[in-house]
Amino acid sequence: MEEGSISKPVAVIACTGMAVFYVAILYSPTLVLRLPPPTSLNNFMIRRFICALVSSIASIILCSHLLSWCAMVFPLSLTSLLYAGSFVSKCLFLMSARKEDELCEACSFECFKITFQRFLDWIHSTASNVLAWRNYVVAPLTEELVFRACMIPLLLCGGFKTYSVVFLSPIFFSLAHLNHFSELYCQQNYPFSKAAQTVGLQLGYTVIFGWYASFLFIRTGHLLASIVAHIFCNMMGLPILLSSRGKGVTITASVAGLAGFLWLLFPATKPELYNNRTDNCRCWHDYCSWSSS
Repeated sequence: MEEGSISKPVAVIACTGMAVFYVAILYSPTLVLRLPPPTSLNNFMIRRFICALVSSIASIILCSHLLSWCAMVFPLSLTSLLYAGSFVSKCLFLMSARKEDELCEACSFECFKITFQRFLDWIHSTASNVLAWRNYVVAPLTEELVFRACMIPLLLCGGFKTYSVVFLSPIFFSLAHLNHFSELYCQQNYPFSKAAQTVGLQLGYTVIFGWYASFLFIRTGHLLASIVAHIFCNMMGLPILLSSRGKGVTITASVAGLAGFLWLLFPATKPELYNNRTDNCRCWHDYCSWSSS
């Protein structure tokens, strides 16, 4: 990393914020969450351990963002192109809902208040939803750590070619989702064909995403790139290609977004954008030398 890639005031402010947050979060269970005081020393210490863990994770995310902001912004912007149709469809839906809302027609400020309140309600419901934490925090972090940060270096150091690793590593990623078939077929009593079809579609999607996440990790040399892409895709779901509103506009946006994604795929992931080294190695572990792989 280059010297002076962030300013001194930003570095001092970030360190001060992390220090304050580390202490303040220790008191959040009783002052913010209004939880009852712990009944024993063990419960008290466990609560402190959890708070310290949350603080540490938040500090790591902040530090990664400040030191490797391009590893988050560029991959996220690139991935969002695949959802151009989804964004257009959502905008058309919001415009339609706004026209149907009499309060919006009567008072734009009142409409803003209603929209903002809905947004706050969504944040509250998401933050209190265990499944949301699994989909948007736990799963992206743990899966990218295991299936990208651990497996890809092993495969590369084991002698596999770069392109082979990009297409091979997602197979392990998809195998980790085979347990869903057992859940659907045995526990939820899905018919065999329906369970197989559902899991098959899911495996296909995970393999395709695994290719992309592996590509991001190898090209950029930053795990943060694949993590933010994973979180974003989990939040957005499958890209929308057709919509009941503005079919032509949605299709056009989807095609344009896909074309932009393919056009920028390699330029937006150039190793030189993410690694400023002076030892003639352009990227992480010299695996950016695609021509020799």
